[in-house]
Amino acid sequence: MPKGQPATVPEDGLTTRQRRNRPLLAVHTGSGKGKSTAAFGLALRAWNQGWPIGVFQFVKSAKWRVGEERALRVLGASGEGGTVAWHKMGEGWSWVQRSLTDSEEAAREGWAQVCRDLAAETYRLYVLDEFTYPMHWGWVDAEEVVGVLRSRPGTQHVVITGRNAPPALIGAADLVTEMGKVKHPMDSGQKGQRGIEW
Repeated sequence: MPKGQPATVPEDGLTTRQRRNRPLLAVHTGSGKGKSTAAFGLALRAWNQGWPIGVFQFVKSAKWRVGEERALRVLGASGEGGTVAWHKMGEGWSWVQRSLTDSEEAAREGWAQVCRDLAAETYRLYVLDEFTYPMHWGWVDAEEVVGVLRSRPGTQHVVITGRNAPPALIGAADLVTEMGKVKHPMDSGQKGQRGIEW
C-alpha cells in the first residue's frame, strides 16, 4: 500500500468516496503489549475529527485508573473535539483471576448496552476494550457479535482489543493487527509501572 494507495480496487459498484467512508471493524489481538493503547490512539484521532466516542472496558478493574481514561475524559469535556463516554463493566478482571460469575453477568450487560448504542447510532467510534475475553470464555457468543456488527447502521467504527480473538471475529474484521511479544520487562521480574502500563 505505497502512499496510501490500495493494491487493488474491488468491482463493488461503490465510488472511491463511498468505499473510503465505509464503517470499519478493527481487531487488535495477540500476546504482545499495546493492543488497548493502539485503540486509544485511534480514539484520539476520532476525537480530533469531532466524533462521539464510546469506550467500553470489559475486564479491566473499575477501580483501575488508566491514564488513557483521564486524558480522553478531559479531551471529551474540553468542547474542542468529540465527546467521550467511558463505561466500565462491573468490577472487571485482571491478570490475577477472581470469581468471574459477576464479571460474566456484567460482560453480558455491557454487550447488551453496546447493542442498544449501535442500534441508536450513539457513537461514531466504539472501543470495546478487552472484549475478546468474554467471547473466548463463552460469556458472549462470537457469532452473535459478528452478526450485530455486520448489520450495524450508519457509519459506526468499532475496534475490539484483547488476546485470543475468535476466528469468526477475525474473519469479519476489516483490519486485524496481531501484537506479538518479543521481549517484556516482566520477563526479568519487573512489575508494571506508572506512565508505562497505566
